[in-house]
Amino acid sequence: MRHRSVGDLMTPAAVSVRPGTPFKEIARILDEYGVTAVPVIDDQDRPVGVVSEADLLRKQTSGGVGNSAGDLMTSPAVVAEPGWHAVRAARTMERHKIKRLPVVDGDGRLIGVISRSDLVQLFLRRDRAIQEEILEDVIVRTLGLPPSALTVEVAEGRVTLSGEVERKSLVPVTVRLCDSVDGVVEVVSRLGFEWDDTVDRTARHEGPPVTSEAGRASGTTG
Repeated sequence: MRHRSVGDLMTPAAVSVRPGTPFKEIARILDEYGVTAVPVIDDQDRPVGVVSEADLLRKQTSGGVGNSAGDLMTSPAVVAEPGWHAVRAARTMERHKIKRLPVVDGDGRLIGVISRSDLVQLFLRRDRAIQEEILEDVIVRTLGLPPSALTVEVAEGRVTLSGEVERKSLVPVTVRLCDSVDGVVEVVSRLGFEWDDTVDRTARHEGPPVTSEAGRASGTTG
């Protein structure tokens, strides 16, 4: 399975400012480009911080020394790399309580910005595309089963799995693999198994539904 990366979703060649950029110029850039924050980069184009509307308003309401981007910015900059999985970027944003990440290349130079709104694109995939990826990449290629072995239904990103796998231990594996497919919001498992390889190899069972909620921002799988 190929997951969409930060490099796929980011806004490339993002606007930026230098530490010496004055207050009013920052405000003009935010307004002109329709953004709420911009990276602050040094002479090597490496992010050293981020200055936002909130930083400008904080200066106006509470005062403080300095009126340049270097004085106002939040630093150090928390950055992402283009090869990161989108979920890693979402977790980083959540952990640091921020809405966007400057994206840097191998030399640490700014090449783009990824925001929460960019990550939301993952959940705009059509149900049919999600279903086809699960059937082809999860069921056939990864699990080695024929596509007719399991029934995969997708509605508004909610995946329902039914049918029977050979071993009990394959049930959580199958759920986890489906849960990792881009665009999946939730996985409901109605999978049964031929034998319980975790306890009794002769047992046959049709279990109650097991729900796995895909928390893309938090990365949780239940």
